[in-house]
Amino acid sequence: MPSVELDDETIQRLDDLRVEDESYDELVNELINIYEAEELTLFHGGDEY
Repeated sequence: MPSVELDDETIQRLDDLRVEDESYDELVNELINIYEAEELTLFHGGDEY
């Protein structure tokens, strides 16, 4: 797995988003899923005129 370095501000922002004992891995996966879903919605939304 690749290694990613985050600055303190980014870590704090991730900590603010975490729920209960959610791991960083779970949080990042959730954020990626949300990003992909929104990108898909924007892509399809632009096709309809």
